[in-house]
Amino acid sequence: MVQIIKNQPLNFTLPLSLQCATPSELRGIERHEVRLMTSFREDNRIEHSLFKNIGDFLEAGDVLVVNTSGTLKAALPVTLPNGQSGRIHLSTHRKDNEWLVELRSVSDNKTHRYHQAKVGDVLNLPEQGSMKIVAPYYRDVASGKKHLQLWIARFDLPVEMEAFLEKYGTPIRYAQIEEAYPAAYYQTVFANETGSAEMPSAGRAFTPDLVTSLMAKGILFAPILLHTGVASVETGEQPYPEYFRVSPTSASLINWAKSQGRRIIAVGTTAIRALETVADPNGKVREGEGWTNLFITPERGLHVVNGLLTGFHEPKASHLLMLEALAERSHLAVSYQAAIQEGYQWHEFGDLHLVL
Repeated sequence: MVQIIKNQPLNFTLPLSLQCATPSELRGIERHEVRLMTSFREDNRIEHSLFKNIGDFLEAGDVLVVNTSGTLKAALPVTLPNGQSGRIHLSTHRKDNEWLVELRSVSDNKTHRYHQAKVGDVLNLPEQGSMKIVAPYYRDVASGKKHLQLWIARFDLPVEMEAFLEKYGTPIRYAQIEEAYPAAYYQTVFANETGSAEMPSAGRAFTPDLVTSLMAKGILFAPILLHTGVASVETGEQPYPEYFRVSPTSASLINWAKSQGRRIIAVGTTAIRALETVADPNGKVREGEGWTNLFITPERGLHVVNGLLTGFHEPKASHLLMLEALAERSHLAVSYQAAIQEGYQWHEFGDLHLVL
């Protein structure tokens, strides 16, 4: 049962059977054949379909805001300071050879946060490369505890990081993904600039043919960029700064569409975060580039988008607060209850939810 508790993200029990661990292509279906649940905020109506039919729920002039960030092979194998097998998860490139990283131990082919790291630790990498922990990223001032277990780390590599990752890196995967799939499974059709630690997965189900058919119907696409960091935030932890870019062309398209009363539909929470960063309280979008630490809550609200295509999020996930800024919590409770009852699949290879 989906629970509504004041001042807390939506809580529910997610059955293990709904935690999708396999790309659609390996389940015998095309990317655009995953399921699509469309929910309507005004009356809690819910319709079930396949993603390839998303055009049935869109109108000419609707703008889909898509993230063009490509996914890094951001996981590197390493031996941790305690001698245990582990992985370095690259999160965010800061400058030169400095990155934000998360350290994780490996047991039974699953990763878990590694909490024993300390400043000054040096971890050896292939080809005599190394990574030195420079400082904790930031702390929760109130509790004094390290927040997110993210570290500022400096790399000393024999080649550029991009080439090093291409040779030794793999896409980040968590407990539900038991096999190491090729990087191609973690790229969307919109990707044109690599930089995300984890796939902007809301765009995964789009195919070139589907995009073409939507454009023929009059659906407009506004590309933006937001490089996502690691997504392994835990209960009570807020998102952290990520790099974004909104072009003058996309800003103008969105502003024109809004002036015409068209719907602005974000493809993924990453698109919302980038757009809302460069929007004024009246919803006018300007071009912009830099770092955003915007944390969207129901109290803050949304100024630009009035629709969202997204995957299904974990119980108590901070992203659920962003969804509540768009839809009432009661609507999310109804839609998530329906998703569980109808057997929708969670995670990056799973099904999708269109909120209109």
